[in-house]
Formats: sequence, C-alpha cells, structure tokens
Amino acid sequence: MHVCTFTGNQSRSLSKYTLASTGRLCKFNNNAHNTRQKQPPLTTALLCLCSGIFVVVYCILICCKEPRRRFPWNLLLLGVFTLALSYMAGTISSYYETKAVFVAMGVTAVICVAVTLFCFQTKVDFTSCGGLLCIVSVLLVVLGIVTAVVLSFKYVPWLHMLYAAIGAIVHTLFLVYNTQLLMGNRQLALSPEEYIYGALSLYIDVVDIFLFILQISGAADLD
Repeated sequence: MHVCTFTGNQSRSLSKYTLASTGRLCKFNNNAHNTRQKQPPLTTALLCLCSGIFVVVYCILICCKEPRRRFPWNLLLLGVFTLALSYMAGTISSYYETKAVFVAMGVTAVICVAVTLFCFQTKVDFTSCGGLLCIVSVLLVVLGIVTAVVLSFKYVPWLHMLYAAIGAIVHTLFLVYNTQLLMGNRQLALSPEEYIYGALSLYIDVVDIFLFILQISGAADLD
C-alpha cells in the first residue's frame, strides 16, 4: 500500500472554485427573484472577511506541511478554517427558506451515511481516480461559469437545478475518494500524520454537498 499525502490536492483546489461559483449562483438567484431580505452591511463585511480568512488558512493548510502537522497550530488553524467556512455556508443558507435548508441538511446527512457504508462494503478503489476527479472538477468549474453567466441574464430554474445536481454528484464522489483515503485499506492512503488534512477534506466535501443540495431544494421552492 502506498501512502498518499497530497493525492487529489489539485482536485480539492479546483473544487473551491466550484464553491465560489455556487455562492455567485445563490446571489444571482436572490437578485433575480427579489424574495430574500437584503443583507446588512455588517453581514456583507463579515462575509468578505471570512472569505479572505478561508482562502489564506486553506492555502496554509494545503501548501505548508509544517503548520499542518505541528500541534497545537494545526488544530488552531483547522478551528479558524472551520469557523470561517461555517459562517460562509450559514450566510449563503440565509438566502433560502428554512424548509429548503432543513431538506438540504437531511439529504446531506443521508448521503454521508450512505457513502460511509458504501466505502466499508465496496471493493472498488476510488483512490486511484484522483486524476479523473481533477478533470471532472475542471469541467464542473467551466459549467459553473457558463451557468452563472446565463443566470445573470435570465433565471432558468431547471438549469440551476441541473448544475446543482451535477455538482452534488461530483462532490459525493470526492467524499467517497477522501473517505477511502482515510480508511487506509486501498491502493492509496493518507499518512497518520495527515489527520488534519483528512478532516479538512471531509469537512469541505460535506459543506459543498450541502450547498449544492440547498440550491436544488431552494430552486424547487421557487418553481
């Protein structure tokens, strides 16, 4: 068994662009329908601040081995990253109806349980698919940009839902990939010293899946 520390890092970085596209789509959704309350200036400022912190801490944790492995700095950075991403996800969720948010949470929980059970049962090795996932991520980013441009001119619910569904599927595959890396019984596995990277990857996967499912449930409510 090979030990993989950074397999799929390029894919994870590309998925962050997908997450950014998700945020833009939510904004277009809000502007097109005028059904959400305007965010106060303080909320917007905090969102920008958290976005900056998110990018900086994410780059440190991914690119710098020493801070990621040294206790207690690794836990501190992971905590700051978690708070920043949680605030960003919470702010995006505030644009949607409460029902849509709860539906997204429930579906995300079911997906996480299903993926965990699948990874324990399947003999298929997803850890060898890092290159394929990277290519899929690039295609998803391109699709996200095209969708964002189209929705900025005219909101098309089915197109929004289609993009969100594809994004949810892609990030579910990422969740399978990273879960198998953590399990360590496949061709590739994370080093035990990279538990922070493992936690970071899983958390991002879950949040991305939630945001894409939220777009689906939110668009369905507006239909």
